[in-house]
Amino acid sequence: MKGIVVKDIDFLPEWYKSGRRRQISYRTQYFILGGIFAVMIVWNFVASYSVSKAKAQILEMATRQTQAENVSNKLNELKNEMNLFHKKEILMEKIESRINVAGVLGELSYLINERVVLSKIELLAERFPDNQDMESSQYANAVVRSVQSNFNTQKEFPVGNIRFKVQIAGVAADAGDVAALICKLENSPYFNQVVLSFSRNTDLETAINYAPDLKTGPASQSVSSAGNETGSRGKIQVSKFEIGCYLANYIEE
Repeated sequence: MKGIVVKDIDFLPEWYKSGRRRQISYRTQYFILGGIFAVMIVWNFVASYSVSKAKAQILEMATRQTQAENVSNKLNELKNEMNLFHKKEILMEKIESRINVAGVLGELSYLINERVVLSKIELLAERFPDNQDMESSQYANAVVRSVQSNFNTQKEFPVGNIRFKVQIAGVAADAGDVAALICKLENSPYFNQVVLSFSRNTDLETAINYAPDLKTGPASQSVSSAGNETGSRGKIQVSKFEIGCYLANYIEE
């Protein structure tokens, strides 16, 4: 005997089933749209916050840029001032004589005794000798000159690395005093390359009542006798000289 198959009988009409399916579909769509709307709202808040933050950063960067431009302008001004000061420093180094005139004169007064009288002191600026330009060894304007010197010279004063030649002239009691002065100059740390330009004996006319004790001995006695004969003036024999040397304030490399 075969089994009997019982089928469920659906009494719901088809329009009702289709309506239920449409409602479920609508709810699903509403849920999806709501989720999308919520995501869009959240994204809008996030984007607004990011835009505000970006605007704040842009304003801050603009402020920093303005400050950086001001600092850069100030730096350029300082660089220009430094370049100007550097040019002035180079110019001052070129025109700086690098000598202590008071110290040189003090050293000369220390080395010269009462038996020597100077009539001229000159400090002459020279360029260092150059094999390609022998004229550079000739001296130019003097820094210190005697009263009789002419200051209206048109020669250009040398600048840069220069040395100073000292020329002194005067009279001494005798040639031995001149030699002693040369030895003192050679032993002094202020001078080097001491050279005697000339030295010769000459007669110096002087008043008997005010004759300096340049020489003692028979010569002075003869002067006194001559003075007694003339009654007012006499002559003494002295050694006239001129010495040249250089200031030892440089080192040749």
